[in-house]
Amino acid sequence: MSLEFILRLVGMIVFAVLGARLGANSAVTLQLPPEAVGLIFSLVGALVGLIGTPWITTRPARAARRLVETLPTERLVMASLGLVLGLIPASLLAYPLSLLPEPFGPVAPSSIAIISAYLGMTIFAVRARDVFDILNNLLRGAPLTPRLEGGTHPRVLLDTSVIIDGRIKDIADSGFLNWSLLVPRFVLEELQHIADSSDVLRRNRGKRGLEVLRDLKKLDGLVEIIDDDVEGVQEVDHKLVMLARAMGVPIMTNDFNLNQIAKLQGVTVLNINMLANAVRAEYIPGELITLKIIQEGKESDQGVGYLDDGTMVVVENGRRYLDRTIRVEITRLISREAGKMYFARPVED
Repeated sequence: MSLEFILRLVGMIVFAVLGARLGANSAVTLQLPPEAVGLIFSLVGALVGLIGTPWITTRPARAARRLVETLPTERLVMASLGLVLGLIPASLLAYPLSLLPEPFGPVAPSSIAIISAYLGMTIFAVRARDVFDILNNLLRGAPLTPRLEGGTHPRVLLDTSVIIDGRIKDIADSGFLNWSLLVPRFVLEELQHIADSSDVLRRNRGKRGLEVLRDLKKLDGLVEIIDDDVEGVQEVDHKLVMLARAMGVPIMTNDFNLNQIAKLQGVTVLNINMLANAVRAEYIPGELITLKIIQEGKESDQGVGYLDDGTMVVVENGRRYLDRTIRVEITRLISREAGKMYFARPVED
């Protein structure tokens, strides 16, 4: 026999008794026999108790349990701390507020207590990570680092693609990266799933991502694994976008589709490819460079070569120089979000 069934029976009895009492008290007003009114109200109360008891007992308890199980530990601790701190001013104001004239005196203390407890729990839960940072700095005796305003965020969510790419490790080693890199648990699980794939290429990519993450973890305080999740969403990209919106932080990714989805939903995106394009050396039309032609182009007379950073150079009339290193003159540059591409022509000695 389940607990919910037992509670239904208890609720049916309790509400039946309350219904009988209410019917007996209402019989005079209704001008009906007390026994009949009491029986009718008792049956209605039993039905209400049988149906409604789980909604005021087991269902809220289960919802509260699921919330406690899924809520990150730091938010749970901060919400409890906020509850205590919110009730302190409410308790100090309880007696003065009780001296107010009717009808405010009896109602004001309990109302202020509820409002203070709610505000305390909400503020501390929402800003849990910031409060933890402040407490950590105070305990270590470190100076408080002010938050940057104007849309600049000190934290960023990492996508699976940018971890597998690996260049984030080089950027971190260079010292240019002073952000806290947040890796959600579901991104880590996706990396592990890729590393366990039966496909050799996917498995190697997953292992590379885990190695990059391990290297980043060695850098003190740079990477943080967070347990924040989005209920009811299965797709990792959608989870990441919704989590970024909820936390108010940008996403770092190389995934073009994720880039577009995030921008449509108002989430700031940091694209490693765009960063690479921004710092890549740029040649101007008329400049001469040495290039090896390694393959044919789309047109019949074109040859294609690549710079050291991987930028494609299409050489007009370069097909006859296939597998040779020649001097070419840059004629045109095309720059897109996906990358840069040069057009050139051979320079005859």
